[in-house]
Amino acid sequence: MQKSSLKALAAIAIGAAFMGAPATAQNLGRYEVFGVEDGDMLKMRKGPGTGYRTVLGLPNGTVLRVKSCQQTGSTRWCKVALNEARGMVGYVSWAYLREY
Repeated sequence: MQKSSLKALAAIAIGAAFMGAPATAQNLGRYEVFGVEDGDMLKMRKGPGTGYRTVLGLPNGTVLRVKSCQQTGSTRWCKVALNEARGMVGYVSWAYLREY
């Protein structure tokens, strides 16, 4: 009986290791892009820093869902998804976001 319990616990642990956390686990809420100069756009990047490729340009007023944030150098970068196209995910500078 003890061996079967250990096998069951091992199977659960292995299964848990391969499962990711739910996408909304760290959802910080909805924010909008603001403070970008006229005629310019906030760059959504592939990773948290200016060395990463630009994925998309976001004008003021674009609504985003902020998943998480982290400090990289002197900039706080947030992992975001477009509110209307949640599959479009990238990183933006926190300095250009305000609560929606």
